[in-house]
Amino acid sequence: MRRSLHLKLMLIMVLLIVSLMVVVGAFLMNSVTRYYIDDFYEQMAAAFGQDNVDFIRDLQRPTKDETDGAAMVEAVLRAYGGTLGVDGRNRNYYVLDGTNGRYLAGSAPQPEGGLAITPNITTALLGEPGYDSSAAADYMDAAIPITRGGQRYIVYILDNRATARSLNGEMFSLILEALVLGLVISVLLSFLLSKTMVAPLQRLTDAIEDVAEGDFSRKLEVTSGDEIGQLTESFNAMAGQLQTTIAAVENERNKLDTLFLHMADGVVAFDREERVIHSNPAAAQLLGREFTDQDSYGPLFGDLFPFREVEGAASHLAAERTVGGRYLELLLAPFARANQGGVLVLIHDVTAQRTAEQTRKDFVANVSHELRTPLTNIKSYAETLSDGVGDLPPEMERRFLGVILNESDRMIHILQDLLTLSRFDSGRSELRLTRFPFGKAVDDTYQAIRLDAQNHAHQLILDLSEDLPEIVADRERVVQVMMNILSNSIKYTPNGGRIVISAGREGDRVWMQVDDNGIGIPEADRGHIFERFYRVDKARSRQSGGTGLGLSIAREIMNQHEGAIYLVDKETPGLTVRMELPIGGPKRVRQNEER
Repeated sequence: MRRSLHLKLMLIMVLLIVSLMVVVGAFLMNSVTRYYIDDFYEQMAAAFGQDNVDFIRDLQRPTKDETDGAAMVEAVLRAYGGTLGVDGRNRNYYVLDGTNGRYLAGSAPQPEGGLAITPNITTALLGEPGYDSSAAADYMDAAIPITRGGQRYIVYILDNRATARSLNGEMFSLILEALVLGLVISVLLSFLLSKTMVAPLQRLTDAIEDVAEGDFSRKLEVTSGDEIGQLTESFNAMAGQLQTTIAAVENERNKLDTLFLHMADGVVAFDREERVIHSNPAAAQLLGREFTDQDSYGPLFGDLFPFREVEGAASHLAAERTVGGRYLELLLAPFARANQGGVLVLIHDVTAQRTAEQTRKDFVANVSHELRTPLTNIKSYAETLSDGVGDLPPEMERRFLGVILNESDRMIHILQDLLTLSRFDSGRSELRLTRFPFGKAVDDTYQAIRLDAQNHAHQLILDLSEDLPEIVADRERVVQVMMNILSNSIKYTPNGGRIVISAGREGDRVWMQVDDNGIGIPEADRGHIFERFYRVDKARSRQSGGTGLGLSIAREIMNQHEGAIYLVDKETPGLTVRMELPIGGPKRVRQNEER
């Protein structure tokens, strides 16, 4: 831009100077020529006018015994040569015959070929003075008819304009010199203008290029209050506004990109040619495949609805699909924006809802099944007692009442466990944290369960580490978990078995482990034993009074303590269950206390 604008400025200045010098030169040269012509005719009019009576009288009055009038006229003209401006070189006078214009005498010999009969001579031959001349002619002339001694003569003054041409030549040289000087000045001025005008524009151009490349931070210094300064201020304001606007757009785009990339629902967009134009990681994860530009709608979702049907739908279309054990809900809807459009597929993972729904159904079924058995037994025995009042032996009545009481206790136990789980699920079950010796809690549980173990002829062994510290926990809940683990070990270990209770410390956690040589749990069932109502052997569990909720409650209690309960792999027969607790109590509780 610098070169082109500089060249333009230089050409403008050159053209301006040349045009100005041509106009001025033409005007001056024409003015000099016109001045010279006007001066010539003014001089002639003054010389041959009424005011110059002596000159006219001398030309017209003959002398005595005059024999050659033309010679006398020539003599008078010679005498008045200074008045007429005759120099014998550029301006001469001639005496012509007044009847035919023939040369008679003059200040210079007759030119070769004779004098040309000019319009002024023709006018003089007709008896009138001839003072007309053309600026285009290369001469000036004046023809004045006179009568002397009865003879008609023409006084003819001829100027070859050599003086005017010489003066015009000198003036032309001056004009050329001025033109050269003007050109030099124009070049210098063009550089000056390029410094004052082109440099700010070049800075603006560089700044605009930076803006085009995305750099909106550049601010230009306003060095003048003219239009360029106003343009610079407008550019700075525009760049600032663009920076603010683009920053806002970028912020919104980042939000949308973050939302699009990290949203749990999958999104796949297709253009009108059914090609994939957008997809997020969630869609690839849910559908178990990566998307490319070569993928199209048909192989992916064509089995659900035809593309044109979705594109022409007034609202969305819904469908379901199962992929890799997941239940996916698909919403297909058309979209249109400016000249773009297509189909958008929203993929929502409803596995949790379906699982929760199935869990709810299973829970209702399990609860109904668990309560139906004791209720059926209670009703049966109660009906038998009612029908046989007074007829049944006392021993049988007591046995029947014992069964009714046992089944009632069983129902109460089930309901208590369900209420406990409900409190855990709703978050209403708060821990009552206290500081107590962990080893003492293990020993108390051992003492409480020892009689039951002896009734089954079990060998119960307690192995406590000496460095067991005090812990912060809900002692009642922790003892409940310990009792559940030990009760299960006693129940599912054949009489005469061996049960080892051990406890210790690892870092900032304590642990208790119960190892038995009982029937154990098959590998296929080990991952489900902490699920609600899950039993490995349902018949034996009910026979032993189990509800399938004990280990579920134990896991919830340990989760609330930020502890753990799990099975430990072992090669020998039996089962090993381990529980762990943080010594300082749940971290969330400690953080709340610190606040």
